[in-house]
Amino acid sequence: MLSVKIELLESLAQALEKLSPGAGAKAAFESPKVAAHGDLATTAAMQLAKPLKLNPRQLAENLRAELLVAAPFQRWVEAIDIAGPGFINIKLKPEAKQQIVREVLAQGPNFGSQARTSHRMLVEFVSANPTGPLHVGHGRQAALGDAICNLYQTQGWEVYREFYYNDAGVQIGTLATSTQLRARGFKPGDDCWPVDPDNPASKGFYNGDYIADIAADFQAKKTVRSDDREYTASGDVEALDDIRLFAVAYLRHEQDLDLKAFSVQFDNYYLESSLYLSGKVDDVVKKLHDAGKTYELDGALWLKSTEYGDDKDRVMRKGDGSYTYFVPDVAYHITKWERGFEKVVNIQGTDHHGTISRVRAGLQAAGVGIPQGYPDYVLHTMVRVVKGGEEVKISKRAGSYVTLRDLIEWTSKDAVRFFLLSRKPDTEYTFDVDLAVAKNNDNPVYYVQYAHARICSVLAAWREKDGGDVASLGQVDLSPLQSPQAQALMLLLAKYPEMLSAAAQDFAPHDVTFYLRELAACYHSYYDAERILVDDVTVKLARLALVAATAQVLHNGLAVLGVSAPQKM
Repeated sequence: MLSVKIELLESLAQALEKLSPGAGAKAAFESPKVAAHGDLATTAAMQLAKPLKLNPRQLAENLRAELLVAAPFQRWVEAIDIAGPGFINIKLKPEAKQQIVREVLAQGPNFGSQARTSHRMLVEFVSANPTGPLHVGHGRQAALGDAICNLYQTQGWEVYREFYYNDAGVQIGTLATSTQLRARGFKPGDDCWPVDPDNPASKGFYNGDYIADIAADFQAKKTVRSDDREYTASGDVEALDDIRLFAVAYLRHEQDLDLKAFSVQFDNYYLESSLYLSGKVDDVVKKLHDAGKTYELDGALWLKSTEYGDDKDRVMRKGDGSYTYFVPDVAYHITKWERGFEKVVNIQGTDHHGTISRVRAGLQAAGVGIPQGYPDYVLHTMVRVVKGGEEVKISKRAGSYVTLRDLIEWTSKDAVRFFLLSRKPDTEYTFDVDLAVAKNNDNPVYYVQYAHARICSVLAAWREKDGGDVASLGQVDLSPLQSPQAQALMLLLAKYPEMLSAAAQDFAPHDVTFYLRELAACYHSYYDAERILVDDVTVKLARLALVAATAQVLHNGLAVLGVSAPQKM
C-alpha cells in the first residue's frame, strides 16, 4: 500500500499543479477523522481556495474531476467524495490495501526503515558518575536513549551512543573515603560516619552494602574490568588514591552489568576530567573572553548569557577559581560538533532544565559555527516504584533507592523497557511491579508479545500440518482479504513507516508503544472474527499472509524498543 500511496500522491501533485502552478509541492494525504469517511483525505482544495480566490467547494469539485481520470486513481481508488467546505475523502479498493501485505513480507525486518544516509547523530544518555548502582531513573534514561537511537537508525541516520561521566571531584572523593572507612572496619552509624540528620541521603558518606563489597575486594587485591577501564587493587588501606581508582573501576563494572542486563551498549565513554586535562575547558573560556561575552563582577567571571535568551547572566568561574558545571558542558558539546555530529541529543532528568539555556548560550557565544538549538534535549521525570500496592523507596544494595537491577530481577528486561517507554518522558510515571509480571491483557507488554506469539503458533501449526513456508506467502492471492477486520488490520500495518518517522522526529518512542498496543488489539479482533486455518486453501493462504505480515511489524516495532518478540508464551 505504500507504493500505492506514492502513486496516488504523485497524481495528486500533478492535478494540483494543473490547478495552480507550484501547488504540487504541497500535495499531502491525511487520515480522515472518521474512518467511515474513507482511507485517505486531502485538504488541498481548502488551502488553495484563498490564494486562487475561488470557492473551496468548487475547487474541490475541479480537483476531484482531475483525480478521477488519473490512471493510479482509476486503478486503486473506489470512490472520491467531497464533504463540508471542501474536504476530499478517498476510499481505496481492497486490492490497494492488500499491497501492504506483500510489501511487509518482501522487506521483512527492514519494513519501515529508510535508506542509509550520511547524517551523523550522537545520543548521550545514562552518563551516571560511578558512585553507586544505577537507579530506576537511569533505567528510564537507558530505555529512552537506546530507543531514540534505534528510531533514528530506522530513518537512515548513522547513530552513536555515548556515556559521559566524571572520575574525579567531590562525589568521587566521598566514594573513596566511604570505601576506606569500610576497609578500616567502620560502618554507617559509627561516630566517624558523617550524615545530615535532616536529610541523610544528601550529605555524608555512601551507606549501601555495595561499599562494603568494594572495600572487601580492594583488600583482596582483586582486578576489576569495565568497558572503558581496568584496575588492580593494591590492598593498602592508607592509599586513598588507589582506593578511588579501584572503586571507580569497580562501579563502572557494576554499571556495565546493569546495562548488559538491559541490553544497552555504548560506542564511546567520555571523561569529564579529560576536558580539563586536555585544556578544552580553558580554551572555551578563552574563546568566550576573546569574543567579549564575559565580564568580571564580585570576584567571579560571568557569561553574558542574557544576550542569547537566558533569564539572567551566569557565573562561569567562581571566586575560588573553580568552574561552574555548565562550563565543561559547553566544552564537551564543542567536541561533539568538532567530531562531526550534526545532530546531538542529551537524555537527562528534568532537574537539568536550567542547563539548556546556559549550554546553548555558551555554544553560540563561542562563535565556532554551531547552529542555534544545538543540542537537543529530552528531559524525563523520575519513576515511582509500587510493589504489593505500596511504594518501594530503598534497596538494601544501594542504601537509599531502588536500583535498575532490582527492577529487572523483579520483572524482566522486556517489561522494564516497555513500561518505561510507555509514557511521554516528561510525565510522571509509576512502575507497578505486580502489573509488569501479570500474564493478562492489562499488562501492555504481555498483550503485545502475546499477539506475536499467537501468530507464530498459527504459522507453526500450518507448517506442521501442510509443510508450509512463510517465504512463499508473499506471492499468494490476497483477494479473499475483504472483511472489515482484515482491511482495518492492513490499513494499520500501512501506518507503521509514517509512525516511525514521526516518532523519531519528535523523540517519542512512546508513540511506538501506543502503535504496538493498537496493532495487537486490531490483530486480536481479526483473529476473533475470522478463523485462519480453514479448509479453503486460497482463503487460508491469504489469511496466513496477513497475519505473518502483522507478526513481522510487531517484531520490528518491538525491536525498536529493545523488547523481544517471543514465538511461544
